[in-house]
Amino acid sequence: MDPAGIIGIVVAFVAIFGALFLEGANPLSIMLPAPLLLVWVGTIGVGVAGHTLKDVKNAFAAVPRALRSKAPDPSTTVDTVVSLADKARREGLLALEDAARDIDDEFLRSGLQAAIDGTDPEDLRVILEDRIATKRTRDRVNAKYFQDMGGYAPTIGIIGTVISLVHVLENLSEPETLGHSIAAAFVATLWGILSANVVWLPLGTRIKRISDLECSQMEVTLEGLLAVQAGANPRVVGERLRSLLPDAPAGDKKADEKKAAA
Repeated sequence: MDPAGIIGIVVAFVAIFGALFLEGANPLSIMLPAPLLLVWVGTIGVGVAGHTLKDVKNAFAAVPRALRSKAPDPSTTVDTVVSLADKARREGLLALEDAARDIDDEFLRSGLQAAIDGTDPEDLRVILEDRIATKRTRDRVNAKYFQDMGGYAPTIGIIGTVISLVHVLENLSEPETLGHSIAAAFVATLWGILSANVVWLPLGTRIKRISDLECSQMEVTLEGLLAVQAGANPRVVGERLRSLLPDAPAGDKKADEKKAAA
């Protein structure tokens, strides 16, 4: 699990309420039911209006996974593919059928099985590229829902402030309450900006980032499967795949060279 998402949001809230405490304000002073209801429920409402119900359901379902998921490690995939390439070169592609069942990565397992079944390399590339594109599109829709709400929330907060200020102007005959009423009026704006920049936008960014990492790993897997299917040299496969990684460790090439020489 990569806790960065949860840690970031928690730290942001701690900083905000810590600042209130240091300023001598009561943190409970911003916990007003009306602004909270308007900003949070209203923002979700307009978000639903701009998407389909299926989009909304999928977007919220993606949140726990995005917050709990561990950033994929493509180097592990490279090691697995190099091992498969070595076995395929020694014993043939059909010898990988048993190994395929023990692979946890569903994308790698299904792609390898398709290669073993004799799928044409060009057809295999198209199938796997389509799966990557479909995943990327689905994740972009999920991220966009939260990014859109990040745009709506501040405006909803301003609406709440205007509503409260109208109420303040209706009670100018009671000057002793004006200070408290005006302060309360701006709570809606506070929550609108806070929810957008501490919750909605970070969630959208997190979902998009995890998706980018997963799709990059899938692209590396795709190139590796095609190399295995073609019977490429394990050392060449390893070098090719590690060249696709942003921080490829050069030391890992030694293991590939040993396999190729054996």
